[in-house]
Amino acid sequence: MKKSSLFLCIALPLLLVSCSDDLNQVPISAATTSTFYSQPNDFIQAVNAVYSDLRTYPDRQLNLSETRSDNLYAVSDGGVRDWEGINSFQKTIASNPYVTEAWATNFNGIYRANVLLDQLKTNGAIITTAGLRTRLEAEARFLRAFFYFDLVRWFGKVPVIDRPVVASQALTIPRSPLADVYTFIQSDLEFAATNLPDTYAAADRGRATRWAAKTALALVHMTRSGPTYDIEGPGLGLNEWDKALTLLNEIIASGKFSVLPNYSDIFSYTNENNAEVIFDVQYATGLSPVVGSTFAWLLAPDTWFQANGKPVQGGLSIRPVSNDLLKSYEAADIRKAFSIQTGYTFNGVAETQSFFKKYVDLTKVPANRVDWPINFIVYRYTDVLMLKAECILRGKTGGTQADVDAIVNQVRARAKVPAFTNVTFDQLLQERRKEFAAEGLRWHDLVRSGQITTIIPAWIAADDVQKRMLPFQKDYILYPIPQTELDVKPGLYTQNAGY
Repeated sequence: MKKSSLFLCIALPLLLVSCSDDLNQVPISAATTSTFYSQPNDFIQAVNAVYSDLRTYPDRQLNLSETRSDNLYAVSDGGVRDWEGINSFQKTIASNPYVTEAWATNFNGIYRANVLLDQLKTNGAIITTAGLRTRLEAEARFLRAFFYFDLVRWFGKVPVIDRPVVASQALTIPRSPLADVYTFIQSDLEFAATNLPDTYAAADRGRATRWAAKTALALVHMTRSGPTYDIEGPGLGLNEWDKALTLLNEIIASGKFSVLPNYSDIFSYTNENNAEVIFDVQYATGLSPVVGSTFAWLLAPDTWFQANGKPVQGGLSIRPVSNDLLKSYEAADIRKAFSIQTGYTFNGVAETQSFFKKYVDLTKVPANRVDWPINFIVYRYTDVLMLKAECILRGKTGGTQADVDAIVNQVRARAKVPAFTNVTFDQLLQERRKEFAAEGLRWHDLVRSGQITTIIPAWIAADDVQKRMLPFQKDYILYPIPQTELDVKPGLYTQNAGY
């Protein structure tokens, strides 16, 4: 992670800690919302603080998407872990810290975005640099939409808050219908897609671009086009695959991105901000307070780090990769060896369970487990191409079966496996599973596909050798509303069904 790139900032709730335009940290003492916005750079610092709430986004995708999906059979070998209730579909996870974090962090980001947007309306005239005010508004609205979309995919209906509110006001705002939440998200992303720049100078690399906004908007259209399952989120059955396809084709036609020839180069610590990256969560190391990545150390057990002469990271046991995923790779597929560690020996004892190691470079292990020097890719170009193939297979014009085959076979050629002909939807879904393993996409793919209610029960029957998992129900597509939110004002929210 280069120090000229956009850094994540740790910011207090009222934006008491700030960063410069490139997010180098410059503390502000005794600042308040009413006095903070006195010069143009204050608005830049404020939007940087909104970005800071992306810091745990990668952890959340591991904890709530990968662990919930058929990619991991997350039964620990070292005592009960918080992820086990997530993995085994327990009904009593409303107080699970991973569930609570998803709600709290996203709404904290929304609050910060709302404060900034409110101040742009009130004091934005301070900003005289051409186009800067509009850009900052577009960044804030992109991030607000990003946080809301994350919430929708986990919880379904959520309260729509479009302005700064104090705690007493928040206690009067109920959850909005899912369609209204999506309308709000779409409005923000459309503004961002129109007003964000194509690219930034090196000092601002990592900020959201119009291509990031178009990717997010395409994914919103695809997600709400998914089936409803007769629950309240995230699918609405709207059949907007054509709208998504138009946006995806615009991203492809931009010529700004390309597929890297080597799979491992996408995730290289020395090749960040490469041609595959459309949007990522950026980190920096060696700063105080610490703003490095926390994602990489969550993947692997301490004994593996120790076996390789590296510092203990967190005392975690293994979250095993499922047998079903392991068996899905063809023998020649190079993605398996890069993404998954299939065994090791520590102190003379052989460990046979497999775990994800994508994003872990043993030559870059930090002394501080929360200071890993690697960005996390949220949207990458291969995903855009494969989402296009998905829209085409949904029967939408703007591409052909030959285009689908070309996309999938480009991905497979890089993985060193033979080409397909007449690629089916099921083959595409399976290819996405292998391509994006450990990147947090699997659960969302299953929900959007309409196949989660068949794939997950079949996987449980085949892989749950310890009989630790409860039967899957469609209600478990959503997570419960955190118990803390239900307790603060009883009756304001109704718990999601199944919990």
